[in-house]
Amino acid sequence: MWAIISAGIAPGLALLSYFYLKDEYETEPLSLVLRMFLYGTFLVFPLMFIQYVLKVEDMLPNPFVEAFLATSLLEEFFKWFVFYYAIYDRCEFNEPYDGIVYGVSVSLGFATLENILYLLANGVEFAVTRALLPVSSHALFGVIMGFYLGKAKFSLPEREKGYILLSFLLPFLFHGIYNYILLTQEQWIYYILPFMIFLWWLALRKVKLARIMTIDITQSSSQA
Repeated sequence: MWAIISAGIAPGLALLSYFYLKDEYETEPLSLVLRMFLYGTFLVFPLMFIQYVLKVEDMLPNPFVEAFLATSLLEEFFKWFVFYYAIYDRCEFNEPYDGIVYGVSVSLGFATLENILYLLANGVEFAVTRALLPVSSHALFGVIMGFYLGKAKFSLPEREKGYILLSFLLPFLFHGIYNYILLTQEQWIYYILPFMIFLWWLALRKVKLARIMTIDITQSSSQA
């Protein structure tokens, strides 16, 4: 059992460490990052219950509804909700890259507990696949969410609402596509691999842009 729990936790902590350590200018308080991670875990059981009820009550008429509404909409909205109301206005969120750290924290908290439960139910032999696909994808959705919330907080006021909207819509869209591929394609591996490569490319590009924005803001503040 401990082997399964360790295998379930390891990929989430590794990815969180990777994105956390890329914050080179003012590292976020570890206690706050871990708190956001825990908030993500708190979402798992309520959302699993809602999804179970939707399935039992036969409210998922087709794979599109299941992929985009029952899974993507619920999970990404509540992760976004936790981020926005727990972190967005806090003084610790003082650089664009911080959005990525906190977005990844919430997403990986959710993904890690979900991963542990899956491995307990299905066996540790799925650990590598789960690490490469569901856990990684949640981290990448968190990067995209956090990037746009970072842009929203540090952009002109007239652009803030647009970036806030994108911070939810883009993870929702990508998560829905990810789920739809898995639900509808027999040879899903041929579709999901290029999609994951694209997500990694996009997320790492957002990381680079967020770091550039952080440098610009840091230098402007030091010169002021």
